[in-house]
Amino acid sequence: MFPRVPDQHKVGKPLIPNGLGVIYVLFTSVYLFSLYFLGVAKPVNGVSAPLTLAVCILFGGFMGLLDDWMDLKWRYKAFMPLIAALPLVYLAREYGLRTSISLPFAGMIDFSSAYYFVIIPLIVMMVTNTVNQLGGLNGLETACPAIVLVGLLGTSELLLQPYFTLMLGPLLLWIALSVLNIRGKIFVGNSGSFAIGMTIAAFAVITDLKLGLVVSILPYVFNSILILLTVFLVGKKANVSFDGKNLVSDHRRSLITLITYKRPLAERSVVAIISSLIGVFTVLAILVEIF
Repeated sequence: MFPRVPDQHKVGKPLIPNGLGVIYVLFTSVYLFSLYFLGVAKPVNGVSAPLTLAVCILFGGFMGLLDDWMDLKWRYKAFMPLIAALPLVYLAREYGLRTSISLPFAGMIDFSSAYYFVIIPLIVMMVTNTVNQLGGLNGLETACPAIVLVGLLGTSELLLQPYFTLMLGPLLLWIALSVLNIRGKIFVGNSGSFAIGMTIAAFAVITDLKLGLVVSILPYVFNSILILLTVFLVGKKANVSFDGKNLVSDHRRSLITLITYKRPLAERSVVAIISSLIGVFTVLAILVEIF
């Protein structure tokens, strides 16, 4: 059913089913629509959180499919998520979400109406693209976003927000896909990475966990900055070599190549290091939001 692509970091480059992120998109959409029809999450001023989240995830999956089919250039992929920000802007206005963000050392900053029309689109665009950029190894596109999503869901519960049911089913399915991906059985493809990035951004906006989101994705942002700086300043892309056993790089143009720079490591070791790094920042994000 799914096209197969070679796993570049395995001996013999076995062919692995790709694009199974569409399973997450379809399941999550049905799950969220079911919550709406069952009346689990009551609409506010006629706006439903499950339906808004479903629309965002559907667009993320559609965007990923377009990239898989057409190999979109980054100048298009970078701005396409702005379309998915529109339902979130409407929800934020109708829900009366805070337009201010409390920043360490800077205090409370109120963005007023700019929060709806500037900050929310920037959050969606940044999160979706940075999550998509940190990939290429089994587990990075699945386990790492799962860690961030678990942190956001846990923070929401600790702050007594009624959003646990909203993401429980999709999160469990994504964790199952993560296990298969880490074992090298499947790839979620761009449809999965864009959809989960959109999920993280939309859920953070709906639950009003803006600061926690920013803190937890700092490793993603660092990776994207490294990639973009080297592309624009050096004109070269990050690349990691596989010697039949380990990964190694002779440059530092991304988070992966920084970790493997002149230091051969097994694929799972690299994934474990990056996952641990994201886990540390996610815990820090929880503490920042609570205290």
